[in-house]
Amino acid sequence: MHDRAARVKAINARAETVADKPTFRAAFKARRCLIPASGYYERKHEGKAKQPYFIHPPHGLFAFAGLWDVWAKGPAAVESCSIITTTANEATRHLHERMPVILDREHFAAWLDPLTLPPALHDLLRPCPPEWIALHPVGAGVGYVRNEGPELVAAVTGRFTT
Repeated sequence: MHDRAARVKAINARAETVADKPTFRAAFKARRCLIPASGYYERKHEGKAKQPYFIHPPHGLFAFAGLWDVWAKGPAAVESCSIITTTANEATRHLHERMPVILDREHFAAWLDPLTLPPALHDLLRPCPPEWIALHPVGAGVGYVRNEGPELVAAVTGRFTT
């Protein structure tokens, strides 16, 4: 990744442009990774109201397609990673227009292999099947970085938060 400001903001990389953007081009060629996750949060907006949802696999973990990089600012090296996003699938489209690229176990080796050619890589950067997704509304506590604990993924019922 090139300039520091771009690196700091580069949490997500769009699948459609990841191979071409200067921020991600080199990492896409040689520094791909898998980012394990038990799930992620997305908010459904209706006017000013918003309801967070926990999106997770029905069983096990997700493996997000990711990129990693190392860059220096002064004497220290900084390691970073970005999650690649794609268009949302049918299960999540009502919440947000994009979602992380979730890879199937059978594609892990190809994704990680630096010899895999770009056309094959691009074929992997698509929405996962909707049956890989389970989701439910959760409490507003997920909106605060200091909060942690299993209660954050517990299903809730009720109205939208503001």
